[in-house]
Amino acid sequence: MDNTIKTMEKFEIRRLLIERGAEEDSMAQRIRTQLPDVPTEYVLPDDLALSHDRDELDKQSIRMIHFSGDFLKPCPGTRRYICCGYQILHVGINCPMDCSYCFLQSYLNQPSLRIFSNLEDKLDVIAGTIKTYPDRIFRIGTGEFTDSLALDYLTGWIDMLLPFFSSMSNCILELKTKTTCIENILRKSGLGQRIVVAWSLNTPRVISHEERNTTSLERRLLAARRCQEAGFVVAFHFDPLIHYPGWREEYEQVIQLMEKYIDPETILWISIGSFRYMPDLKWVIRRRFPETHIFNGEFVSGLDGKLRYFKPIRVEMYACLFERLRRWHKDLGIYLCMESDEVWMQSFGWSPETSVNLSRYLDDRVRKLMPV
Repeated sequence: MDNTIKTMEKFEIRRLLIERGAEEDSMAQRIRTQLPDVPTEYVLPDDLALSHDRDELDKQSIRMIHFSGDFLKPCPGTRRYICCGYQILHVGINCPMDCSYCFLQSYLNQPSLRIFSNLEDKLDVIAGTIKTYPDRIFRIGTGEFTDSLALDYLTGWIDMLLPFFSSMSNCILELKTKTTCIENILRKSGLGQRIVVAWSLNTPRVISHEERNTTSLERRLLAARRCQEAGFVVAFHFDPLIHYPGWREEYEQVIQLMEKYIDPETILWISIGSFRYMPDLKWVIRRRFPETHIFNGEFVSGLDGKLRYFKPIRVEMYACLFERLRRWHKDLGIYLCMESDEVWMQSFGWSPETSVNLSRYLDDRVRKLMPV
């Protein structure tokens, strides 16, 4: 077993694109300074990449954008399923890793690693929103549309966001990753009171075959342990679960590794969700990942229009993981991502029944493990 982790992963960047309006933003200037040997182009906001770059999502180019939209927005769930009430801190789009199942592949008109260069200028606006509702807990994350840590060595997100969130008593920031880029976080452990470091987990087979350029399962767990030892609360996300011959035994091995490396007492929550996708995404995945196995299952259209495994398959997988995780520890904050009340009951034997109740359940987890 490999008990070491890389101290820092750096991804190859071959081009820096700076859109009009972003030239004077401090983050654009900082990244340009840190990439002195990378060609820089100044482009219009509607400049598209070459067709090859669109096909491959141009994951070796950074595109700096002066973002005019809302930086803090609700997770795009659907009222037809129970949603967790998560808030997204919108720092960018796309990441340098390349997972076959990633829904961002459907944004073919938005290639490149898109980083919003004016985030720092909008922190006061975000603080105003949070402070307007002092009795509400904001569960905020940056890992919905990009990896929270993969590009931090260039963007300085940790330097910017940890001091900001450490001063807020009614919110937490979850940093979700598939990397071991934790050195900057560890250096700032004194500012970690409102920070959750989270990892997406899957079986070694899925990671090696479907998650290009990501770090191994064991290294993710070793990084999580280092964060726990430094005083951070952690979280894990089994999403998407992939159904294939041998899945039960291989997800069992994942949990055995968690038992080996992780202290369950400081896990804030563990989410579980199954592979689901919009119909138009299938042809993109088939073209970009011709050897993928993620469609080797039985799918049905869900209430949100996404294709997902038949309900009995999902319930079997959810119940298996729930029962096994509960045998490890009784209080892990396990919840389902975007499922119905019926599936909750059949899988877990209980249900929050509504999105409001699930939000309360997760808010109570924050109050318990991360008290002010």
